[in-house]
Amino acid sequence: MIKYNKQCNNNLISVGRVGMNVRERIEELRKLIEYHDKRYYDEEQPEITDYEYDRIANELEELETKHPEYVNADSPTQKVGGSVKRELRKVVHDVPVISLQDAFTKEEIYNFVNKVSSQVSNPKFVVEMKIDGLTVMLRYHNGKLTEGITRGNGEVGESVYENLLEINSIPKEIPTKIPYLEVRGEVYMSNETFEKVIQKQIDTNGKKYKTPRNLAAGTLRQLDSRVVRDRNLDIFVFNLEISEGIDFISHSETLKWLEKQGFITIPDYKVCTTADEIWKYVSDIGEKRSRLSFGIDGAVIKVDNLNDRKILGTTSKVPRWAVAFKYPPEQKETVIKDIKVQVGRTGRLTPLALLEPVTLAGTEVSKATLHNQDFIDSKDIQIGDTVVIQKAGDIIPEVVRSIPEKRPSNAVKYTIPQECPICNSPTVRDENGADIRCGGNECLAQLMRGIIYFASKDAMDIEGFGPSSVEALMSEGYIKNIADIYHLKEYRDELIEKGIVGREKSVDNLLNAIDKSKENDLDQLITGFGIKNVGKQTARALTSSFANVDEISNATYDQLIMLPDFGETVANSVLNFFSLSSTHDLIEKLKKAGVNTQSKVSEVSKDDRFTGKTFVITGTLPNLKRDEATRLIQMHGGKVSSSVSKKTSFVLAGEEAGSKLTKAEELGVKIIDEQEFTDMLN
Repeated sequence: MIKYNKQCNNNLISVGRVGMNVRERIEELRKLIEYHDKRYYDEEQPEITDYEYDRIANELEELETKHPEYVNADSPTQKVGGSVKRELRKVVHDVPVISLQDAFTKEEIYNFVNKVSSQVSNPKFVVEMKIDGLTVMLRYHNGKLTEGITRGNGEVGESVYENLLEINSIPKEIPTKIPYLEVRGEVYMSNETFEKVIQKQIDTNGKKYKTPRNLAAGTLRQLDSRVVRDRNLDIFVFNLEISEGIDFISHSETLKWLEKQGFITIPDYKVCTTADEIWKYVSDIGEKRSRLSFGIDGAVIKVDNLNDRKILGTTSKVPRWAVAFKYPPEQKETVIKDIKVQVGRTGRLTPLALLEPVTLAGTEVSKATLHNQDFIDSKDIQIGDTVVIQKAGDIIPEVVRSIPEKRPSNAVKYTIPQECPICNSPTVRDENGADIRCGGNECLAQLMRGIIYFASKDAMDIEGFGPSSVEALMSEGYIKNIADIYHLKEYRDELIEKGIVGREKSVDNLLNAIDKSKENDLDQLITGFGIKNVGKQTARALTSSFANVDEISNATYDQLIMLPDFGETVANSVLNFFSLSSTHDLIEKLKKAGVNTQSKVSEVSKDDRFTGKTFVITGTLPNLKRDEATRLIQMHGGKVSSSVSKKTSFVLAGEEAGSKLTKAEELGVKIIDEQEFTDMLN
């Protein structure tokens, strides 16, 4: 489990939770992690640093540990991130490519050194820079490069061999012709090359990348190797994985040997013997990181002796002989030029600081969220203030603190307006929170964000119906509410002629996706309504217990409060939503449009073969998505838990199953695969 400074953790949680309860914070963190996982693994376009990501992940894990009642199988803490891209050939790793334990404080470094010293005699350590790039494994047979593989999910990667041939710093042949050699390295792009490529992208109106790491990852996974040739990628090799026919005593010895073979190894690594020496060098690297010609995202401390590494061993997730120190996010001072508010889909008014542009962690920053009025007041933030900002814990940067001693005489205190800036309706503060919301029912900003959410993947999953399409169609008057979405086909010819969402093919694709969404199960529709405090799990609980939307609409408080994960707040939110006449009008319109309002889960709820059974799902299943397996279990009366215990009935295990599988074996819990699970259903 990743650890970090407790005080920093508390600060991050307190900042994130201003105006929200624990459950809301957990949901917010899950959405953040899922968003950033997709940006990092599938799109090669990460928006935050590894340090920032780890802080979010740790906060979520800590909250879920303290509040297990909110843990569910859909949480990112229960999943393995990073999928193998379908376009590239899959290759199984000879050595699993596992991550390192993270450390964030001096104390954790010293604890690591002391723990190692208690298990092996007089250990030495190698301290290296942690290059911010894309990990690859290089394979050589009889001295010739024969394969190159990305990390993938740690067990299976993807071949980028043809692209690696275009990187000049990778030796295509080495002088020592051993039968088989495998080394691990980090492909990166220098800051100078990045600037040149970005300028070229701007000149040609091409895809814009935010950091050298993004661009290096995107380049290496191109299907056209000529792109790699043009972008001048580099590599640092940092580990020898397999060397048939030749043995080594230490890691530092392997690095020297690799240099003689023509590899460019991690520069300026240092062999240290004490915790003080290690910490000093880690600090030295931190001091010079902004002046390096390439990006780093930390420092790695490894046990040098290879036999000591065998003694120390590994856990199911990380080696016990190494840690990765993550430097705190870069902070800079800038000036708040103005504060504006944005109106969200639930009517929440969120203040946004407009900043004097400043480059932070390699990107230009000109805006930062201020969360709510309590946040502004607690930080004593005024328009005109000089503030410290950092990119930590959110999609956009945040203000860490103001600097009152630099406050100009004309600084202005800011108060969120008492009227909505969009529709001029009165604003109302939440009864038990810090959020201020628009009180109007027809606010355009709320309607637009509500429709965007309705069409999103978490709800009705209407492919191709993103924010720009929604905004364009609303601006032209084609949709005013979610029911209007299902009448767009009546305007097909007009939409094609005007090109509002593209030409004929784009329009037809969108209309087909809308039509397909009519068949969705009821829980997706309930989720899409955007009822306050009701997410996917809550919607599923409703549709597991009621046959259709009318039964949900007529449900009583006593019925709702008995449902799984339902408390007073959630029950009242559901009652309030279905008490509105506008809700009933909307449901009737959706029914007339042919949208499914029957619960498919409830239809088979009489089949309660899993009643009293608790499942834990771990790893990647061959055919079923985790969400689909969860739904099938719940449809048949079962319960899905996030942790294995003596009360667990079955562990449904797929590929890359980790510690949960190990614990199940230790406790004697029955382990089944997808085929056995399917047989149980049939």
